[in-house]
Amino acid sequence: MNKLTQSQTLAHLLEIEPYTLLGLLLFVTYLFYRFFLRDASEERHRNIQKHFANITRHFLVLSLLFFTFLILNEVDTEWTHFRRIAPYVGIVTLLWGMIVFVKTCRLIVLQYLFMSSMQTGVPLLLVNIFSLLLSIVLVFWGASHIFDVQLAPLLATSAAFSIILGLALQDTLGNLFAGIAMQIDKTFEIGDWVEVVSGPVKTVGRVKELTWRSTILDGLFEEVVTIPNRVMAQAQVYNFSPKETSIIRSVTFRLNHGINPDQVKEILESSIAGLSDIRGIPSPLAYISDANENFIAYKLIFNIDNYGAQYVLGDKVYRKGFEALQAAGIKLARPYLELYNTNATATPHANQQSTGPTV
Repeated sequence: MNKLTQSQTLAHLLEIEPYTLLGLLLFVTYLFYRFFLRDASEERHRNIQKHFANITRHFLVLSLLFFTFLILNEVDTEWTHFRRIAPYVGIVTLLWGMIVFVKTCRLIVLQYLFMSSMQTGVPLLLVNIFSLLLSIVLVFWGASHIFDVQLAPLLATSAAFSIILGLALQDTLGNLFAGIAMQIDKTFEIGDWVEVVSGPVKTVGRVKELTWRSTILDGLFEEVVTIPNRVMAQAQVYNFSPKETSIIRSVTFRLNHGINPDQVKEILESSIAGLSDIRGIPSPLAYISDANENFIAYKLIFNIDNYGAQYVLGDKVYRKGFEALQAAGIKLARPYLELYNTNATATPHANQQSTGPTV
């Protein structure tokens, strides 16, 4: 056996029992997916199935390496040149098994988080942190048990380096811990529409992903907005996606004087009562919001669930209200502009007040 390895420990680790347990863990992970994530969206199903396909390929490679190692360990002594490569195959097999184990545990955590976000999904930040910590533990364990590396002196000598590295990565670590804090507080989830106000800057978008460094939003016009997690954590965040509350929006109609207000309000409220994208409860409400010598303004209030569709729905509501008013013979007020000639030498005809529609 190679001197760099502890042959007995390696042979003990690469027995059939650990291999079988790893296969059972993968199978239990699949059962968890089949029984507890039935209501996930199609996008979530495709995402999880892609993870399973990747892990299955890695497990097949692990199986090939594992049985190759077993065969090399059982060959006759006359085939000593084959037995010499067995430790190297064993090391590769062990490392590959660690990769499969980390990927399987990562998928378990991912599926567990998916249980509370069946449709929208979950940020990968916490999953990536879990995978990193588990990988570090396995690497340290393998270095200690397989290569007999003394970790205590190594950790002691790396303390100064860690301090220097921490200072160099201060902004990155700040963004990382800010992202973790936001996930613990549950300020928002993937798919939520949020408005981020940081000083005079206001950003609106739908949360797409939360990474180590930043929060990525899809804007109202499909632009990609990247906000550092530290800025996101210190800003005022308005979440417009809670399922228990609705989003209130309104459109305004300006009508001429002399029209029955009760008739106008009834027409406007009934014109959008049947729209599928408008909440029926609370029902649409119309009221007089302003009045002057030229017009009376009626505001039509309605409740929606999709913040991103507010402009499309606002256009639909306005068209429905306009068509209902036109069908009832009610026209919108025409805007007027009063012009006065202040020139003292102007003719009496030019000094007359003139009114007309604005251009």
